[in-house]
Amino acid sequence: MNDLSLKRWLIVSLVVNVFVVGAVAGGAARWWLAERSVAAAEPPRGLRHAADDLAAEQRRSFLLGLRNARRAVAEPLQTAREGRQEVLRLMREPRFEAEAVAQTLARTRAADIAARERFEAAVVDFASTLSPADRQKLADGLARRSAQTSPAASSSRP
Repeated sequence: MNDLSLKRWLIVSLVVNVFVVGAVAGGAARWWLAERSVAAAEPPRGLRHAADDLAAEQRRSFLLGLRNARRAVAEPLQTAREGRQEVLRLMREPRFEAEAVAQTLARTRAADIAARERFEAAVVDFASTLSPADRQKLADGLARRSAQTSPAASSSRP
């Protein structure tokens, strides 16, 4: 190979490598920015975010009440979780036993209701300590959370 041919191949290689590096960097940047924008666009979920508009001390008190409620209902939550797994197992059985599924669903529902009652009681107990203006903020936070989790809000596709 002569010097002119070698220089041409080096220039072609350099140009191709610049395009490849640019494509990889551009793709990575686009992917990274898209992931961040999706995460930023999603509003916070969960009951704990209902008190986001309250003062820091009140928010800590609310979170503490929720944490205590969660600890108090650890057993019913575990029972409900196991019940849902049992329902799935029963549904996969070759011989379907509707009565067994119905009984398991009833136990699961009772455990879910017990947990929900405890969480709702914690929210009501906390709300009873707030001023009317702060209760309004909490109610607005609960309404935002409720709007995010409602079937109408999640079924935006036709």
